[in-house]
Amino acid sequence: MPKFVSISTAAEQLRSANRILVIGCSGSGKSTLSQKLCRRLGLPYISMDRDVFWLAGWKMRPRAEIVERMKAFVAGERWLIDGNSPGTLPIRLQRTEFVVWLRPPRWVSVYGILSRWIRYRGQTRPEQAEGCPEKMDWPFFRYVWNFEKTEVPEILGHLDAAGAELPVLVLKSHAESHRLLAILDRGH
Repeated sequence: MPKFVSISTAAEQLRSANRILVIGCSGSGKSTLSQKLCRRLGLPYISMDRDVFWLAGWKMRPRAEIVERMKAFVAGERWLIDGNSPGTLPIRLQRTEFVVWLRPPRWVSVYGILSRWIRYRGQTRPEQAEGCPEKMDWPFFRYVWNFEKTEVPEILGHLDAAGAELPVLVLKSHAESHRLLAILDRGH
């Protein structure tokens, strides 16, 4: 089982972590929090959607290329990787020093995907691959709606396999994310 830590402990450990993984359901605030953490901690930001998975026109890279790109990013000395994909989680966890897991209530993630769809409709978000304008469809909505049931068991399995020494911070609200950032700000 991973070592779940408090927000104050996480802030202390994040300051010295060189390789951070931010995971959670689409719409939970991963990219927003990740970019703020990168600015505060001076880490390079890697968006799995933009840098690993997608090509223009929402065409997914071939699996072998995804794995190779992921291995290349993970081999770096310093990074923060933002994204899910339980299938590539073991690759990332091999070198991860700290995991931030956003697990808000389902309605928060649903609100997140709907509000960004309205905001970026027809445009490409900065953390998305070029040529992939924001879209909304029922399969994606169902993925978000069922995330806890379909994805979380696999994520927990991979975290368990990563070992008891890997610190994991679970954030269940935007308020908790703001508290983490505020503690990091006070420490500088």
